[in-house]
Amino acid sequence: MEKMCCSHKTKERDDTEYKSLINRLNRIEGQIRGIKGMVEKSAYCTDILVQVSAVNAALNAFNKELLSNHIKTCVADDIRNGKDETVDELVATLQKLMK
Repeated sequence: MEKMCCSHKTKERDDTEYKSLINRLNRIEGQIRGIKGMVEKSAYCTDILVQVSAVNAALNAFNKELLSNHIKTCVADDIRNGKDETVDELVATLQKLMK
């Protein structure tokens, strides 16, 4: 298996991870277009809000998957290689996600 790393702020993703993330983003993009259509058709406010809530849940699921992959690959590899500053970067990222 090819070693993955996060040097130079990029990451080589295997096909499974890449396809999963892109599929999630495509679904979210479709949901956003659906919400835009609802606004354009003057849909009832609560109906739109329910769809926005679904998009937020989908984005959170995307974040969880991406974060999990990041910790299992980039963070773990960097720690094994003595790059402890990656932990500080992870903490800063988590603080941003928890706002």
